[in-house]
Amino acid sequence: MSPVVRRIVYVCSFEGLALLSSMLVFAMLGNDTTSSGIAALAASIAAVAWNFVFTTLFEWWESGNPVKGRSALRRAVHAVLFEGGLALVLTPVLSLTLGMPFAEAFVTNVGLLIYFLAFTYVFNLAFDRLFGLPASARPQS
Repeated sequence: MSPVVRRIVYVCSFEGLALLSSMLVFAMLGNDTTSSGIAALAASIAAVAWNFVFTTLFEWWESGNPVKGRSALRRAVHAVLFEGGLALVLTPVLSLTLGMPFAEAFVTNVGLLIYFLAFTYVFNLAFDRLFGLPASARPQS
């Protein structure tokens, strides 16, 4: 699979599952269905853009790194950096779409980030096992 096709498959499957789970979380927090859907969709759009950019940059860095493969530490760093960058964007998005004060949106976002930190790690592990490692992470022969 080419790197671009791999990224598209990755982003679509990741965000599809993330969109569904976000809608459920927002609804469980007492938001109406419409607000939950709008918030989840807005968060998903922001995350898709960030995901594509971040994955491209990460694989660029990874391809120049002499250590190949994806250790547990590298996967954890990937997940933390991805979620940290996304946090900068999502707090105001949640505040606006869910009509909540910024502080409440921040707390909601922290909860989501904790959930998605684990989600990202497990998803990446499963994705790499299903589709194989990208060329940037394969050991050189």
